[in-house]
Amino acid sequence: MNVTLIAGAVALATGTYGIRFAGPALRRRITFAPRIAQLLEIGSVVLLIALAVTTLVPAHHRADIALPAGVLVALILAWRRAPLVVVALAAAATTALLRLLGVA
Repeated sequence: MNVTLIAGAVALATGTYGIRFAGPALRRRITFAPRIAQLLEIGSVVLLIALAVTTLVPAHHRADIALPAGVLVALILAWRRAPLVVVALAAAATTALLRLLGVA
């Protein structure tokens, strides 16, 4: 194996772990003003909507109904406050099943 590839994978894994560890570790040490906390919550919703819109308007591949249907399932489940794993798996399963059935 290439040493650069392994070093890159280790660096990404370390960075990911560090970011995930920082949330619980710093939660009690860092406080935000109520306005900033509200803006952060709104920002997460905006990012989710931007991801959905980008997915619904594919730029480089054939547009079919399976991908927007998967995004719609994800949005409905997220709106119903389903766990993130359930949202992702249901969206992927919906898209895969519709493509497997040949729905265009």
